[in-house]
Amino acid sequence: MALTIEDATAYIALNCIDIEDWADADDAKKQRIVNVAQRTLTTRYASYTIPDNAVYEFANVLATVFNDTNRLQQQGVSGFSLQGAASFTFKTESVTGPAADLTKFIPQTALDLISAANGGVKLSRRNVGWTVL
Repeated sequence: MALTIEDATAYIALNCIDIEDWADADDAKKQRIVNVAQRTLTTRYASYTIPDNAVYEFANVLATVFNDTNRLQQQGVSGFSLQGAASFTFKTESVTGPAADLTKFIPQTALDLISAANGGVKLSRRNVGWTVL
């Protein structure tokens, strides 16, 4: 099935809690986010079937990660204020950088959907590695 902004918006509206950043994005940005979400998931989990809903879950997360406020942090702004309205201060570490690993933002919900679509294979955000004692 082809991914569409309309399907993404409908899914996100019904299944995600924090949807403001997705809802506030224009159609061109939504399309870019869906494209990047799909490409990231299909690259990371190349041997698995990626259901549309998993892409939409990830797209909603990316909409928040790359919203206007977080984008300022990515560009190196440490804080700013709007006189009489609001003040924002960012943590010292950046949310993302120009060469960020987007896989770290894949939500467990998306992995659960991929797992279900592939016979219940267990996928997790945790990496398995060697430990030396």
